[in-house]
Amino acid sequence: METLFVGLIAYAVHTLTLKLALNTMWDLRHVVAQFSLAQVRVGLAIVLACPATVAVFWIATRMANRKFTDYLALNWPTMRELVLALVLTTILLLAQSFAWPILSRWDLSAADHSFASSPDGLLIYLMGVCIAAPISEEFAFRGFIFRGWSQSFLHSRGAIALTAAAWAMLHNQYSWLGLASVFVGGLLLGYIRWRSNSTWLTVMMHSAVNIIIFFTGGAYV
Repeated sequence: METLFVGLIAYAVHTLTLKLALNTMWDLRHVVAQFSLAQVRVGLAIVLACPATVAVFWIATRMANRKFTDYLALNWPTMRELVLALVLTTILLLAQSFAWPILSRWDLSAADHSFASSPDGLLIYLMGVCIAAPISEEFAFRGFIFRGWSQSFLHSRGAIALTAAAWAMLHNQYSWLGLASVFVGGLLLGYIRWRSNSTWLTVMMHSAVNIIIFFTGGAYV
């Protein structure tokens, strides 16, 4: 219960920070006029919201007299774990790339490609999608929430499944096919987190997937 409560607080802080950032940038729209809406919303806003989200988990672990890096499993992976994660992620992406053209005949989600309107805006968007979003989401789901739920009656398997489902629900801007892809990706990230005891490894895999999809089919986040 405490894990879910802190997770909801982090989500609220993330959302409020996003809105505050967007409102501030709207007031300063003459300064950020060179950026598209996508660059501002998914780029600048997410970058600004990331530290506030991580701070919630830091405060929660400190209040519980737990070490932040230990509780969130911020351990550096071994080369063997990194290679295995890359292989599994590659297999998943290949499987999804073969399945997507068949399934997407019944369900397509339009991608917003307005991020490419300028080089500086593209860099901002890339930082948000491929750095800030993976850090804040993985610290939340495969870090803090996974730790709490895996130590409950759910154990590791239940924590993997539920964090994947919760993570998919976060991406409600996507179609049912997109949500299914996110859920399967969440299962893989949860397995990698459980096997390696490294949230940094899931951050790297999440970022790698976002980079690939960023340049091939639109933002994943």
